[in-house]
Amino acid sequence: MSGLYARESRSVSTMAHLRFFPQAVVGGSGAHLTADDGRKLLDFAASWGAASLGHSHPALREAVNRALSDQAGASYLSTANEPCVLLAEKLLSLVPERARGRVWFGHSGSDANETVARMVVAATGRPRILAFNGAYHGGTVGSMAVSGHPAQQGARAKDLTLVPYPDGDGDLAHLEKLFATEVPPEEVAAFFIEPIQSDGGMLVPPDGFFEALERLCRRHGILLVSDEVKVGLGRTGRFNAFEHLGIEPDIVVFGKGLGGGLPISAVVGPEAILNHAVAFSLQTVHGNPVCAAAALAVLQTIERDRLVANAERTGRVLREALDRLALRHSLIGEVRGRGLALGVELVADGKPAARQAALTVYRAFQLGLVLYYVGVNSNVLEFTPPLTLTEAEAQEGVVILDQALADVAAGRVDEALLADFAGW
Repeated sequence: MSGLYARESRSVSTMAHLRFFPQAVVGGSGAHLTADDGRKLLDFAASWGAASLGHSHPALREAVNRALSDQAGASYLSTANEPCVLLAEKLLSLVPERARGRVWFGHSGSDANETVARMVVAATGRPRILAFNGAYHGGTVGSMAVSGHPAQQGARAKDLTLVPYPDGDGDLAHLEKLFATEVPPEEVAAFFIEPIQSDGGMLVPPDGFFEALERLCRRHGILLVSDEVKVGLGRTGRFNAFEHLGIEPDIVVFGKGLGGGLPISAVVGPEAILNHAVAFSLQTVHGNPVCAAAALAVLQTIERDRLVANAERTGRVLREALDRLALRHSLIGEVRGRGLALGVELVADGKPAARQAALTVYRAFQLGLVLYYVGVNSNVLEFTPPLTLTEAEAQEGVVILDQALADVAAGRVDEALLADFAGW
């Protein structure tokens, strides 16, 4: 354990920890982090996708410095500030017409999804919410209440109904049966969806499923909420991940990578919903102009540097390299995902290989690669690197992963290393 990691253990609460290995960093540049022991770590996690432009990106530094040099307050609660207005106008231009109404700003995907869950019920008068099993919509009380991930420790809302995330042909029969029996559709305010169910295991829906789901929801007046927090903003090779699905959601939720590493989230949706009530969901530094300036710089950089196309191109290189890796490692059951939102599911004897996943990410860290695992069975290696990742860096990471998998399969990684790391 490094000196910095040990010092943290004596001073910082563990209640917000989700740790896989003793990672301690003092800096970073691009797709690399600098560990406190001087090692350069190739970052395939990007802090769960939050560092969307990588580390220390010059456009982000410039935007933050400019915003701080002539700071327009610290909030949008009681004053309009220019960075927030500019960001809102930009976001409105990036969503479908039906969602092009107003923008609410928060700190994270968690408070954004909690706000959506509260406001759709209040604005429509319908008490019920639908979401998928395995869905992770946040870590606050209200966002956990509309999630379906077994790792969460919060209670589900009494009016939440969870349905299976689609696989195979994506049959809607289960949902239609619910509508005909215990869940009257006229009582459902909204359906929270993830275009790729990231924390559930990087699950990609079958073609046509969400188009059929959209038709069903439209028939019953149910709002579609697309949670783009982890997989949106160009990560999948489209700016909005829902564009792969052929649908137009009513409400779009952004977070994580929106601030490039700074805390900001956004909800974009119809005026009738977003302007339902004043002082409905607020915290003192919501709409912070420095964070808003950073977010606008992120969006401008994604466009200017064609990072959506880079995510598609580099993601294809990474996917092909992982597919080749799967041919050599029996631990790999499936490679899936889109663009730079990829998952590698590990299995052993036909069962989820959770222990091997934990050992693999630990060994990869020892070898210089940062990645984590997700999934309802804790057995899916997750790849959410910076959108700036190069093809050479993608190949470099797969070489490290290859060695890590080989070491785990050969029993060369001591399981005692995991004693202090509960992971996901």
